[in-house]
Amino acid sequence: MEIADLTHQELHQALQTHFGFDHFKDRQENIIQSLLRGKDTFVVMPTGGGKSLCYQLPALIMQGTALIISPLIALMKNQVDAIRGYNDEDSVAHFLNSSLSKTQARKVKEDIRAGKTKLLYVAPETLTKEENIQFFKSVQVSFVAVDEAHCISEWGHDFRPEYRKIREMVEAFEQEVPIIALTATATPKVSSDIKKNLKIEDAKEYTSSFNRENLYYEVRPKKNKDQAIREIVQIVQSMDGESGIVYVQSRKMTEEIAKALKVNGVKASPYHAGLEGKTRSRIQDQFLMEDIDVICATIAFGMGIDKPDVRFVIHYNMPKSIENYYQETGRAGRDGLGGRCVSFYSHADVLKLEKFLRDKPVAERELGAQLLDDVIAYAETGGCRRKYLLHYFGEQFDAENCEKMCDNCKHPKEKQDVTDDLGLAIRAVLELQENYTIKTLVNFLRGDISQKQVSLGLDKKELYNQGAEHSETYWYSILRQATVHGFLHKEIEEYGKLSVTPKGNSQLQTPEPFEIPINHDFEKMIQENDARGPSKGTALDPTLLNMLEDLLERESKRKELPPFVIFQEASLNDMATQYPTSMSDMERITGVNKGKARRFARPFIDLITEYVEENDIDTPEDFVVKQVANKSKIKVEIIKGTDRKIPLEDIGSANKLNFEELLQEMYMIVLSGTKLNIDYYIEENVDEYAKEEIYDYFLEAETDSIDAAFQELQDDDVTLEEIQLVRIKFLSDLGN
Repeated sequence: MEIADLTHQELHQALQTHFGFDHFKDRQENIIQSLLRGKDTFVVMPTGGGKSLCYQLPALIMQGTALIISPLIALMKNQVDAIRGYNDEDSVAHFLNSSLSKTQARKVKEDIRAGKTKLLYVAPETLTKEENIQFFKSVQVSFVAVDEAHCISEWGHDFRPEYRKIREMVEAFEQEVPIIALTATATPKVSSDIKKNLKIEDAKEYTSSFNRENLYYEVRPKKNKDQAIREIVQIVQSMDGESGIVYVQSRKMTEEIAKALKVNGVKASPYHAGLEGKTRSRIQDQFLMEDIDVICATIAFGMGIDKPDVRFVIHYNMPKSIENYYQETGRAGRDGLGGRCVSFYSHADVLKLEKFLRDKPVAERELGAQLLDDVIAYAETGGCRRKYLLHYFGEQFDAENCEKMCDNCKHPKEKQDVTDDLGLAIRAVLELQENYTIKTLVNFLRGDISQKQVSLGLDKKELYNQGAEHSETYWYSILRQATVHGFLHKEIEEYGKLSVTPKGNSQLQTPEPFEIPINHDFEKMIQENDARGPSKGTALDPTLLNMLEDLLERESKRKELPPFVIFQEASLNDMATQYPTSMSDMERITGVNKGKARRFARPFIDLITEYVEENDIDTPEDFVVKQVANKSKIKVEIIKGTDRKIPLEDIGSANKLNFEELLQEMYMIVLSGTKLNIDYYIEENVDEYAKEEIYDYFLEAETDSIDAAFQELQDDDVTLEEIQLVRIKFLSDLGN
């Protein structure tokens, strides 16, 4: 019987024989049948959907050797080992890449010639070598599988130029070879680009739903490193020994977060390209064998790693694209059980990513900026995160079906009727001839365009400045939600220009009510120290928090001190979560040490004790995020250095901190109640007039926010650095 004529029963028998599975997932069977019939096939299937089986089973059934093109040499061994685990002979699968010696490469080719090898994993670079092309001409190639096919597209998040040569190499084999291209993350534009480049425009296409129903999506504001690490430790400890991944952009932070987790009793390890290959392999194996529970990794980790029971994925930094985010969160819950995906978002991280783009070629820079804008839109949206993700990949979804599986649906913001302003936004797109991006449209509506745009006459348009009474956040909310709901279309090939759809034109003719939640303004939330607490195990008590805020206001007036000198908002939040009823309890609260507790805490302890007793509240078990010893050592060295009146630059250098990092550490020291005398440095480096202006400002201020202070004092020719220095002195003088 011909392979192409395998019946449903025979294919299921092959699945059972080769892999021990009783049934196919989703559309795997249709995809495999297409390939067995010699058809070019295009597959878009989310992480965890079973893409690998779509080429592994046909390869084992068909005559010849299948070439599996994979982008990462480091992961080929894992993929080969996985196949060998289902077979008696290691020769069934090999990889051929630059890591092999000549003897090893010769052995691989001998096994292929002998008909023993059914799958050969290769990097695209391997195919470009003439000796390999000649070799593949001489053997039977059953088909070519292009894994991670999004690498072909310049519009994708992981473009690799060598991938665009694959078709040329395959044609050099001088064989009629079907191609199957597979990816987990492809927008409609990327899909089109893949098929065009591989010359498989007529391929049978199989696109599975991008909806991962078992994943819970959440985005939290990141005020600073310490707050984020503390929350990461809380999240991980609440998961009770489950497996998880923390994604970080820098190698240094993978090690710092892993160290913080280990200090707090979590089996964690860093993973990044700076580690030796043997070390990385050992860490992968330990993670798979559950000797390590949590991997703190840069983005390469997880590709090709078949661990179905990852229960959570945390992003310390937001990724560079929605594709990256979707692929990395997709490591969670591959077994179909629950997965929690928490990301930390800050404007500072976005600025760093934008800075990385500055040195790129213009086209790459503009595409990178567009991808980053989509990440910002996802993070800031007040609407259903699942709906936003699926819309990005061209899939329609009703937010009512989210089942509270994202933070915005679980804790919905109140919706506003923006019907009239939606009409204004659509008319603005038309008035600007559908030729501008969302950023320009927001600025146009608010009357805040660039000089170049003024020279183009945009300020003379009828709708210019018509939305000035509303904030940027408001207009971004409307324009982004208008895109998600199909009133506007984002032109990918035109770097994000907005155009009006037929639905948008219909809305102008006969307006339908349109209500949306306004985006999260994380910068404002951070300034107000209103970051959310942990979502499991402990929960902030809003009633107690209101009582504590009232007490703080009374104590502030009684002691004639600004409220933030006594306790920061983060400290009150922690009190309303942990219910400290003794001095020792209070010393464990964020931003409170023994000195601050003794000076200010007694009225707060009394109030909390009375509240707990009156409401019969069971206080949570003590939860302390222990500091990494080295961190505590740095604080001690800073205190010693200032006591000895050593220049701050020298203190920073001795502790491997830049000046900005040193000032942040000093701020945290005085905030928690320890005195630091830096008068010696301020006298030499800060003008007396500036010092008095800043000091007087903080005496009257409601917050110790640097940004708020700078906005108020910038006309007095005061620098941010001067404000930071005097703030440290102010808090040390009055709060400690």
